Amino acid sequence: MSLNHITTALDAASLESKEQYVFYHKMVDFVMKETIAAVSNNHLCTEQEAQFLKQFCDILLYSIDAMRIKYMYDEEDAMKIDLTESGFPNYLEFRYLYNDLALKENYSDRLKGADSLKKSFLNRLLKEKKHINPSQLYQAASVVYYTKVQQRFIFNRFVQGKIVPSEIAQDPGMVVSWSFYDVSLNRPFICFMYFDVDAKNKEGLKEEIYEVLSNAADRKMDLDTMAYAIDKKLPKVYPYKVRRIDLGPLHNVFAKDVHEITHAVLEGLIDKTIPLEAYALSLTIDEIESEDIFQEGGFFKKQTIQRWGEVKNKKYLLAPHRVIQLLYAQVPELIDKLEQAPIHLADFPRIN
Repeated sequence: MSLNHITTALDAASLESKEQYVFYHKMVDFVMKETIAAVSNNHLCTEQEAQFLKQFCDILLYSIDAMRIKYMYDEEDAMKIDLTESGFPNYLEFRYLYNDLALKENYSDRLKGADSLKKSFLNRLLKEKKHINPSQLYQAASVVYYTKVQQRFIFNRFVQGKIVPSEIAQDPGMVVSWSFYDVSLNRPFICFMYFDVDAKNKEGLKEEIYEVLSNAADRKMDLDTMAYAIDKKLPKVYPYKVRRIDLGPLHNVFAKDVHEITHAVLEGLIDKTIPLEAYALSLTIDEIESEDIFQEGGFFKKQTIQRWGEVKNKKYLLAPHRVIQLLYAQVPELIDKLEQAPIHLADFPRIN
């Protein structure tokens, strides 16, 4: 077992109040949308990749919002968040969503209709002049959850993108995208593979490619290991570049890890040099390209395999202006190791 697979209570922590959850959900939604725009505007990836990134992040945010609805008025349980090197929900929360919605017919038949609930709410507020009973609020949230949230849009452990022609002029091959939620790190990753394929073998390969990606590229591993595994299992496909975007961790007031940026942000919050709403997001893009090919196998069964070059590791930091100033003062040596200067994001709206 690797160190990454050792879990602690902080991998599935509950926040202290409903108000904190409201704040958390708003922050994650805000930061992810800011990040999507920043990745495109700062040309961290191609326009085509930026579009795929947005699509996968939309599914991720849809799922996290479904969790918000699910737990909004649940007094007995709360959404579990990984506060160590993540800032995103524990993977099991996505699994629970998917399983819940697979059984939605069993629950929706037992729930009181929306119109009936609205009528009882109005009667309670206008006639009786009383607050809505918490159990009724929970029932209303359950109606929304089981009637509005769709299982097919839930971010799963592996989310497959389409195979399309590459829009890069110097790479006139094909590109396939996929995303996965690493179950040990509790963070989302978005991947792209550029490849060629013989015209005579083009038909019927789609499902084979999808199957190999879902089995060999659905978790965090060394990128050269991932590229070789895909290449080995797809003898009729010739990949020449693989890219992977690691979204996170999210450094904010809830984080409890020993990351240097988290430590600096938390110190700034304690000293009140940055506001409580301050945040920073680490983002890493790994890339590997084929440099040569070689033959592998016996006399009767040889396979052309790519010889992969060194993995290029590019680290970025995205944060509001005041947080960036703080990090320049507190951890300048870490900022110097970034691929470029920290990328400015908007301030999260102040708490009233």
